[in-house]
Amino acid sequence: MDTVHALTKDWPAMSRKSMEQMVQKYGPPNEAIPSRLIWYNNGPWKRTIVFRDEIPHNFPQPHSDTLEQVIDYQVPIEKFTELARFDGSVIVERTKGEVSARCDMEAANILALNLMHEIVTGRLTAEQAREKYSEQTAAFVMNNPAPFAEKLQFELPKGNTMDTDQVTIMDNMVYQAKEKLKDITGMND
Repeated sequence: MDTVHALTKDWPAMSRKSMEQMVQKYGPPNEAIPSRLIWYNNGPWKRTIVFRDEIPHNFPQPHSDTLEQVIDYQVPIEKFTELARFDGSVIVERTKGEVSARCDMEAANILALNLMHEIVTGRLTAEQAREKYSEQTAAFVMNNPAPFAEKLQFELPKGNTMDTDQVTIMDNMVYQAKEKLKDITGMND
């Protein structure tokens, strides 16, 4: 922990606060470098990252994003735009089969991912999710029940969530190879 404290002693206050909360909850990080701390397989998370550099964010109110938490989750391509409308701090990694939320506290990340799931499953639109996000955040801050901010309300997927996409170059390569062969052999004439 001495290394962690040495690395983070000059971090901005919000980043240090996120670091302290994660260390208190999950223990020392698995990786520590001057710009970030990383935990693997902690709680429901595939990965938790606390960043030194704050990212200003105004939804639902001005704050700095310093804490990113990642789950395995496959988002259908047709839902990407709707998720982008919902919250710019919900990040979809199609190829890796991951979704992460980035905010200033774990409860906000849980809330964002629960609402992401509601959008993906068609229960809420982006606009409805934004409204629910504001309601749940206000309830959580006032110590009122806010189940969507307290724990993930869906079962995390088991198995492969990656989308490695499809090979498209082979047909083009075969066509170009045939054309090149025609050029070399003079069969184009």
